Amino acid sequence: MKITNTQTILLAGATGYLGGYIAKALVEHQYNAKLIARSVQKLQTLERKTVKIVKAEVTQPETLKGICEGVTTVISTVGITRQKEGLTYMDVDYQANINLLNEAKKAGVKKLIYVSAINGNKYRHLKIFEAKEKFVDALKASGLDYTIIRPNGFFSDMKDFLDMARKGKIYLFGHGEQKFNPIHGEDLAIVCLQAIASPSTEIIVGGPDVLTLNEIGEMALEALDKPIKIIHLPDWTRRFIIWALRTFTSSKTYGPIEFFLTLMADDHIAPRFGAKRLSQFFKSQTT
Repeated sequence: MKITNTQTILLAGATGYLGGYIAKALVEHQYNAKLIARSVQKLQTLERKTVKIVKAEVTQPETLKGICEGVTTVISTVGITRQKEGLTYMDVDYQANINLLNEAKKAGVKKLIYVSAINGNKYRHLKIFEAKEKFVDALKASGLDYTIIRPNGFFSDMKDFLDMARKGKIYLFGHGEQKFNPIHGEDLAIVCLQAIASPSTEIIVGGPDVLTLNEIGEMALEALDKPIKIIHLPDWTRRFIIWALRTFTSSKTYGPIEFFLTLMADDHIAPRFGAKRLSQFFKSQTT
C-alpha cells in the first residue's frame, strides 16, 4: 500500500470492532491521524507523535467543534447493531454521522469514507439500513468526495453460529444453501485505507471464501469438536418471526434480528478480498 504523509486522517468509531483494526493500521502505516473516543484511555496504547487521541462524542455535536481542522480525510465506522443507552439507529447511524459531516464541511475536508453494508439501498425498509442509507444520501449531496464501503458481513457477526454450536445444534431457515463471503475486520481495514486514495465512490467487498450457511454451521461445530447437527426450519417460520417482532416489539428489540434474518434469506456474494479465513477465526474463538 502506498503511504502519503501529506494526509491527515480523522477516524470516528475507533473503539469499535472495525474501527479498532483501522486505528492499528493507521499507526502501522505511519499516517498522521486523529482518533475520536469517548474514553481516551481505551486508545492510549496507540498514541504516537503522528497519532492524537481526541476525547469527543459523535452524538454530541458541541464536542466535535473544530475536530476536523487540518484533516484531509474522515473515516467513519460509526453505527450500532443493537440500540442501547437510549440511542436509536437514527441517533447514531444517521445523526452522529451528520454531525461529523457538518464539521468536515466547515473545515474543508476533502473526502469522507463511510462504512455501511452490502445492498443497503435494496434493504432500506429495515430499521438499521433506513438510518445508514439516509446518511449515504446526505453524504452524496454534500459536495465532498466520498467512498461508501459496503462489506458483506463481519467475522464477528458469525459468532452467533458458535453460540448455537456450543449447544450442539445449528438452526437454519430454509435449505441453508444461501451463499455469502463475510470479511475479517483486519482485511476490511486495509480496504478502508486503500479507499483514501481511491477514486471509487462505492466499494463492495467480502472475504476470500464464498460459503453456504450449511458450511458455516459445519465449521462452527467442527471448531468445537461437536457432531454435525444442522436443523433446517421452514422459511415461513423466519418470515413469521420478523412479522411478529415488528408487530409486537420495538425497533430496539426487532432491529438486529430483522437485519440478520432478512439478509440470511438470500445470496450475498461480494468481490473477494483478504487472506483471513472464517474457519481459522472460529478456531481462534474456541481456544
